[in-house]
Amino acid sequence: MKRDYVRRLVVFEDHFKKFRKTLDRETLKKVYQIFTLIMLVEKVPAKFLKSIEGRKGLYEIRIEQESNLYRIFCCFDEGNLVILFNGFQKKTQKTPTKQLDKAEALMKKYFEQKSKKNNG
Repeated sequence: MKRDYVRRLVVFEDHFKKFRKTLDRETLKKVYQIFTLIMLVEKVPAKFLKSIEGRKGLYEIRIEQESNLYRIFCCFDEGNLVILFNGFQKKTQKTPTKQLDKAEALMKKYFEQKSKKNNG
């Protein structure tokens, strides 16, 4: 059965891949269930995908597995393309600034590389 996807997910560099290797099988299964939801549903609930206040264009994919919280940063490009950046296990209420700064730097780098490719 062929599915009609609303959007595609693309990994930028290898930060997400490194994060993925730290996850157990059940958590990974949950991550991919949420990825599927993001690809298939027009309006993704904020429980799973939320914009980050004060960080223009940056979003977080939110995963809850048992009592553990995980975040994967991403942005949108061309409306329906979701670019995955870094991820981490959330251990405090507040998202670490270091992780946010890293995601923001990766987003900037992604768009700079894309711009160079399109103009070069």
